[in-house]
Amino acid sequence: MDTAPDRLADRHASLAAGDIAAHLHPFTNLAAHPEVGPLVITRGDGIFVEDDQGRRYLEGMSGLWCSALGFSHARVIEAGVRALRTLPYYHTFNHRSNPAAIELAQALLALAPVPMSKVFFANSGSEANDSAVKLVWYYHNASGRPAKKKIIARRRAYHGVTVAAASLSGLPANHQDFDLPIARILHVGCPHHYREALPGESEEAFATRLAEELEARILAEGPDTVGAFIAEPVMGAGGVIVPPATYFDRIQAVLRRHDVLLIADEVICGFGRTGAMFGSTTFGLRPDILTCAKALSSGYQPISAVMVSARVHEAIAANSGRLGTFGHGFTYSGHPVATAVALETLRVYADENILAHVAEVAPRFQQGLRALAQRPWVGEVRGIGLIGAVELVADRASGRPFPPAAKVGARLARLAQEEGLIVRAMGDAIAFCPPLIITAAQIDDMLARFGRALDRLEATLAGEAAASGATA
Repeated sequence: MDTAPDRLADRHASLAAGDIAAHLHPFTNLAAHPEVGPLVITRGDGIFVEDDQGRRYLEGMSGLWCSALGFSHARVIEAGVRALRTLPYYHTFNHRSNPAAIELAQALLALAPVPMSKVFFANSGSEANDSAVKLVWYYHNASGRPAKKKIIARRRAYHGVTVAAASLSGLPANHQDFDLPIARILHVGCPHHYREALPGESEEAFATRLAEELEARILAEGPDTVGAFIAEPVMGAGGVIVPPATYFDRIQAVLRRHDVLLIADEVICGFGRTGAMFGSTTFGLRPDILTCAKALSSGYQPISAVMVSARVHEAIAANSGRLGTFGHGFTYSGHPVATAVALETLRVYADENILAHVAEVAPRFQQGLRALAQRPWVGEVRGIGLIGAVELVADRASGRPFPPAAKVGARLARLAQEEGLIVRAMGDAIAFCPPLIITAAQIDDMLARFGRALDRLEATLAGEAAASGATA
């Protein structure tokens, strides 16, 4: 008999077969994909999404850190519809513009954590950070310092996947067999106190050591060759790494001594994620260049932005006058639909007091996460605002990790999905980044689903340990 479940199963089989046959997936084990198959998401509703078989999931990652307003905000959707009907496309090359791009640039400058001069639009965080690299090089050429081109990033950082942005990223999977990183991109230590601090080393002492390491690297390379340092206020895809106390104060003092530009990568942290409009405010960064994306449009349209300080803009503007043009940009820079959607998103953040809401519910989220710290295989719980992570370890006392082949984090993420919760495994760290509109009751629901998944994992791990004769 042709029942509804049968139709859903047939539809899923058809979609899965088509996906496997035609779709090259990002950040996916391509060899395993034909066996694993896709999770096909068909609709969104608030903080929930639904797959093609009618199963509903609480989206604990806001998609990819971006859907701050959930998946069905009527005002933002309508702004996109209006924009499509009015001006579905135009460009911003050669002195062209459109009203939404102008208003969005003005709005971003008004929100910036430090005074900024101009806004450049791109389509993704990767493109924004790639543009920042080019701006650093262009700026130092314009300033008569053609050797000052090296850019320092950090191990475990994530800044995107274009050639330059992937080179900045400090994750091996972004480099292996892509012939990356490119020249003039350097990496220094990751500010993860739990994993990288020496025994007994305080957060402040650890931060001092990292700042000294940075300064030693700048001096070894030659300060006249180091042009910029790039950092996420909170490192996202590297494991939700919250910087130790005094870290950015000490890092910025080093940068000032050697006239090294600071690029703040706010792609994940921007627009309320850490509790302030920008992570730079939360941690006291004073960037020369700031990149943002993701929550800029709540993920409803592809858009990113690069804000530059007055000194950077003045130099590059003068140089473009000498050369006859600023030879950088994208077909969709300042796209009228994307900018209209982003502008309405910023208005919603203000009208719905999103920052106040985050301040109200974030303590419940952070306390709920930290209640997991006593679980037998939880090594560290970390986070700030509405972003956090739970790191699993084989031995709590020593912090000894599980062997990578055990894929414990991936197993827990799969169990969470079975419980109707989408989270992300980054190695054995499980990340949470729920929509900023999540309520206190929904936070409890999210953590309860995760707790059930963790119960199931713990039972499996205990059984495996017993079978191997090991002790937990």
